[in-house]
Amino acid sequence: MTRLTGNALRLTVFVGENDTWHHKPLYSEIVHRAHAAGLAGASVFHGVEGFGASSRIHTSRLLSLSEDLPVAIVVVDTEERVQAFLPQLEELVVDGLAVLDECHVIRYGGRAKNQDETDVKGKKSL
Repeated sequence: MTRLTGNALRLTVFVGENDTWHHKPLYSEIVHRAHAAGLAGASVFHGVEGFGASSRIHTSRLLSLSEDLPVAIVVVDTEERVQAFLPQLEELVVDGLAVLDECHVIRYGGRAKNQDETDVKGKKSL
């Protein structure tokens, strides 16, 4: 497991939910590439309303405009790892916005699994 505390870099990428990479959702491709690159973590957040460079408002409130809602992909890791990932992002994001912010990680951790651990439903995890 990656250890991450202290100074870090947050990469936030804003794209549309209908944006694709080789017939796969773009947000999913970004997350999978971040995982393959060994980054500490990535999350996708689905927006309910927004607009971008096109100035067209996309909203979930009107059925006729509920297409292509905004999606934000957030990645946090050390500056070196995030900077190393940026060339892949350049390849993937044609229309969208990418933002880098310095941040400070105060806690990063997950449950360590072992072979005897059971999940919420009482089943043994693999």
